[in-house]
Amino acid sequence: MSTPALRIGELSKRSGVSPELLRAWERRYGLLQPSRSTGGLRLYSVDDLERVRRMRQHLADGVAAAEAAALVSRPAPPGEAAAPAAAAARELAEALDAFDEPRAQAALDTLLAAATVDALLTEAVLPYLRDLGERWQRGDASIAQEHFSSSIVRGRLLGLARGWGRGLGPLALLACVPEERHDLGLIAFGLALHARGWRIAYLGADTPLETIDGAARSLAPAVVVLGAATEDRVDAIAGELRDLAKLHRLALGGSGVTGGTATELGALALARDPVAAAEQLTAHVGTGR
Repeated sequence: MSTPALRIGELSKRSGVSPELLRAWERRYGLLQPSRSTGGLRLYSVDDLERVRRMRQHLADGVAAAEAAALVSRPAPPGEAAAPAAAAARELAEALDAFDEPRAQAALDTLLAAATVDALLTEAVLPYLRDLGERWQRGDASIAQEHFSSSIVRGRLLGLARGWGRGLGPLALLACVPEERHDLGLIAFGLALHARGWRIAYLGADTPLETIDGAARSLAPAVVVLGAATEDRVDAIAGELRDLAKLHRLALGGSGVTGGTATELGALALARDPVAAAEQLTAHVGTGR
């Protein structure tokens, strides 16, 4: 999987360091090593984010800026970069299980400072939600736990989604099919897609197909992506989806979608993992298929 590049605003958001200070560290100490987009914009990597995180830690420990930058430039011991994120992921799971909202928010803050969107989703948020869903099905987790955890996570993911409609990349129109109210996976997919340079127009849960069609006609997106958690949601509107696929490039995602069903409807079946699905769609559109 390719590593998403970050513009300086996104690097600032993830690291908690202002763009002005990031530029100063880059200019004075060579702390950051950006690449350039075709349009000449600086693009920063996960390694840059980790260097900023370590720089902040050294400064918090009272180390002078020049010395801190020199320390950061030394190779980090194996596993050091992953440790804070792994610990925060465990903390998040424990806090959500305990209905401890302040503790969960603090763990999410730590994750956002130490990890990219992909890492936040694949190493913390999505594994916890899958585990919670499995425990709920076994009767080992309550409906209250599921609602509490989903509410906390959904709120933070939508906070990250602020501004995901801006940019110069292709536009994806996202919505849940009618009667589908579970949209966490679709939000996660949108964030992963945005990290790969896409712009997102999000219609949300339980969206009528005529609304989706109208928005697609107005916005002319590169692709319309619909999410469904159960097969019956798709089967109930199969004819309408087939008609929609004749008008717009259509992709279907979620646990309610199979490859055979999507192909029969004239749509692309996306991987069930939201990050893998974002990578898949980016490659698919990029090849012009």
